[in-house]
Amino acid sequence: MEGRSFRDLIAWQRAVDLVYRVTRGWPSGRGVRPTGQVRRAAISVTANIAEGQGRSGPREFLHHLSIAHGSLAEVESLLLVSHRQGYVDTPDLDRLFVVLDETRRLLRGLIRSLRPPTTS
Repeated sequence: MEGRSFRDLIAWQRAVDLVYRVTRGWPSGRGVRPTGQVRRAAISVTANIAEGQGRSGPREFLHHLSIAHGSLAEVESLLLVSHRQGYVDTPDLDRLFVVLDETRRLLRGLIRSLRPPTTS
């Protein structure tokens, strides 16, 4: 990954797509609305990918990718709760999950590529 920017990582690009798609059109403001929390969790995915890529080695990058993966699970959970509360209809949820699932696959692939080979 040396010499490349986090912006070149497809996992980061898909995470940005998720940020822009999630909560678009949702009501904003305070209260019980999940909008802010979902946005923060989605942004955390992009931020951790970027921070990890900017660190000094693969071990630190892996650590931040793990955090990004956890934030992605948080986004998924919040979307499901939001769906149950009526903030997201089923077609929108399905469209968001397409991007979320693609982001998850890309993150897992990136994590696998950075892990040291296991010895048997």
